[in-house]
Amino acid sequence: MKEIRHEPVAPTRTQWLASGAAIDAHRHDDHQIVYAGRGVLAVTTTTGLWIAPATRAIWVPAGTVHAHQAHGELALHLVGLPASENPLNLAEPAVLTVGPLLRELILAHTHAHTDAPPDDSPERARLRAVLLDQLRVSPQQPVHLPTPSSPQLKAVCEILRANPADSRTLPALGREVGASDRTLSRLFKADLGMTFPQWRTQLRLYRALVLLAEDTPVTTVAHRCGWSSASAFIDVFRRSFGHTPGAHQPRSQSVSACPKG
Repeated sequence: MKEIRHEPVAPTRTQWLASGAAIDAHRHDDHQIVYAGRGVLAVTTTTGLWIAPATRAIWVPAGTVHAHQAHGELALHLVGLPASENPLNLAEPAVLTVGPLLRELILAHTHAHTDAPPDDSPERARLRAVLLDQLRVSPQQPVHLPTPSSPQLKAVCEILRANPADSRTLPALGREVGASDRTLSRLFKADLGMTFPQWRTQLRLYRALVLLAEDTPVTTVAHRCGWSSASAFIDVFRRSFGHTPGAHQPRSQSVSACPKG
């Protein structure tokens, strides 16, 4: 088992991660906003998996052990905040909506720290203040795949993780793991805070984001993730993210302002 790194200060910077690259488990004494200006970012904590395409950011509270995984070439923007400063009043990780203004504020703030040493200029102070104001009003999004603790529930979730297109009902899955559908339904709500269909949809959306970041055709993504048709997939995706799946594919993305150097 790898040792968990302790980094007292959460950095504010921009960096690139190649597709498939990972940052091992670590924790900060500070809070951190993690945003992928390009690609899809997965942040794993002890409580589950948090997923963020370019329209989302992830709030990581101080002291939270977390690891990063890049899907597609990732433009990673990190914003560190002192533990005493919590604009969201959140003690748990969360996925936040990133609108056009918040996106530009995050890019400008992280580029400023990457390109030059931090300073106390009035310009930077104003930029940071507006960024925090935007964070306070940023809606939370349910793009989260919680991790089960019950052995029976773990077995069901692992079956579906291995094949999100598995369309078996909960009773059928229950027979395979030796549990009744009634027991599993109760465990989904008690252990994961969501129903079985909600969890499976979250899993399929996560896998879809990963495949889209790898430039997989939309029709293929729909098939691999268990939707009956591309149109059904596009409908669920649009309702979840506010736009069509094609917006997440590398060939349709413009290059982020993050420098590769």
